[in-house]
This record gives sequence, C-alpha cells and structure tokens, in this order.
Amino acid sequence: MRAKDAVGAYGERVAARALAERGLEVIERNWRCRHGEIDLVALDRATGEVVFVEVKTRRSARYGHPAEAVTRAKLGRLRRLAGMWLSEHDVRAGGARLDVVAVLVQAGGAARVEHLRGVG
Repeated sequence: MRAKDAVGAYGERVAARALAERGLEVIERNWRCRHGEIDLVALDRATGEVVFVEVKTRRSARYGHPAEAVTRAKLGRLRRLAGMWLSEHDVRAGGARLDVVAVLVQAGGAARVEHLRGVG
C-alpha cells in the first residue's frame, strides 16, 4: 500500500470513529461505482438524515487545512454520487446531507478531527 493510501485509510478509520462518537451510525465505507467513490455513508439518528461524508486527511497543514481540498467540483461529484447511492439503496430517511471530516495527523499524538456538517 502506498504511503498516501495508508494515510487516507487511517483518516477514514479516525473519521468513522469520530462520527460514531457524535451519534452517527456508519452504514457503508468506500462505496464505489463507475462514477466515483463515497468515503463514508452514515445515518444521523438525531436528524433522521443519510449523511454522505468526504474524508480529507493530511499529515501537515503546510499546504492548507484538509477541508480546503474539497472543491466545488468535488462537492458536485459527491452530490451526484449520493443520488446514485440513494437510488440503489432502500433507506427511509428524513433527508440527506453532505459532510466533510478533516483529519490532520499529529506527530506523536491523536489526530485532530474537524466535522463540517451540511457543506453542500
């Protein structure tokens, strides 16, 4: 596994754990279709929403905050993928939203996690 892939996989595990601690239930990881991938799909029991999560992980903030890597184009693609996921799954929900979880890996300590709700 390439170092970049390992960092991304670590970030997704950290993000899934952080979401669970906030009361969301992760129901799918790395859902793929020919148009792309959704990192995490979760149910927010408090709101009844299906949450489509883009996880961005960086080893430093030298090139900016991880969430800055989520562009308008990336959000548009995530929105389209969310529609495809919903059409393939029989999930009764009170709505859907797009979230970003930014993970900044800290040398010798716990990663910093920021959960941005309803970004797109």
